[in-house]
Amino acid sequence: MAVLPGCRLPFSVLSVNSVVNKSPMKTRAAVLSEPNTPFRIEELDLEAPRAGEALVKVAACGVCHSDWHLVTGATKHPLPLVAGHEGAGVVEAVGPGVTRVKPGDHVALNWAPNCGTCFYCTHGRPSLCEAYTAPTWAGTMMDGTPRLSRNGKPVYHYCALASFSERAVVPQECCVPLDRRVPFPVAALIGCAVTTGVGGVLNTAQVAAGSSVAVFGAGGVGLSIVMGARLAGAARIVAIDRADAKRTIAKQFGATDALLAGPDVVAQIRALTGGRGADYVFEAIGIPALQEQCVEAARPGGTIVFSGIAPMGSATNIPGAILTRQEKTVMGSYYGTADTARDFPRFAELFLQGKLPLDRLVSRTFKLEEINEAFAEMLKGETARGVIVL
Repeated sequence: MAVLPGCRLPFSVLSVNSVVNKSPMKTRAAVLSEPNTPFRIEELDLEAPRAGEALVKVAACGVCHSDWHLVTGATKHPLPLVAGHEGAGVVEAVGPGVTRVKPGDHVALNWAPNCGTCFYCTHGRPSLCEAYTAPTWAGTMMDGTPRLSRNGKPVYHYCALASFSERAVVPQECCVPLDRRVPFPVAALIGCAVTTGVGGVLNTAQVAAGSSVAVFGAGGVGLSIVMGARLAGAARIVAIDRADAKRTIAKQFGATDALLAGPDVVAQIRALTGGRGADYVFEAIGIPALQEQCVEAARPGGTIVFSGIAPMGSATNIPGAILTRQEKTVMGSYYGTADTARDFPRFAELFLQGKLPLDRLVSRTFKLEEINEAFAEMLKGETARGVIVL
């Protein structure tokens, strides 16, 4: 197991009484004020945690395309905001009524908090929890207000986390304690890419041993799908990406074959799978044209899983006649159909056992001040995952 930067975080645990009912703390954070502008590092005011909330000293936060969709405007969200939804750190303080975590806990942050009592939570689908949807998209805590502000005006939280910040106040349901042996950059990636990818294989599709799997997109999520498919015992794992460098990277994570994206890639996948197409095809980017290719790349009776988030308002042309005549199944996988309280520790344990080489996902670490450089590196498409280490 590689030793990563940011594995240890010096901190002093605060008691809740030391922060509640006092002036707001200060935190340095990456702020997006308008679409199509760079992130700016600013000092913001951060209120103490209220009832049911925790204060987390952020140690690491992954650099993900979902945050970039805020910059381009593909994802609509109240502004200004602090992005960052793939975070990990140490609980410093808790508000009244918090029972899930305590100061000193090492946690990965869950960007889809679940209440445990709504229809979806009680029917085994906590990633679809209804309770947090409205406040999360409003950029607030459960009481409808943000904890961040700038010159007395609100600054909103992305995905209830806002973890491109030295500190974050989050609902306690966002905090999942992990073994302290897990390096913070790895814990951060468990909070999004790993759970989305590995969860999509094990939870959503339930990939069968000996099957064939094709994965469109070899970024953090796509490579996690490759790792998950290998863990599930897939016999052939075909990774597809537009960047030639990703072919080598994908094979390091367990892909048996790696193809360059293009108009003839479906024919290549069929050639590698006995002329039929893959048993399971995953799309891990969120591009409608690629989603359409995925439908073609699956064999009759095969399963297509959309794990990438497409831009709001976009549409994918899926021919219903083909689905009917060839009995193909198209599935959406949101956060890997995860139960984060179960799956975060599960994936962490698989990492500690050497069965999921999650540390290899961390291609490069950046300081918070280098966040725009980190996104530029991501957009080149030649690395697995960049991580901001605070």
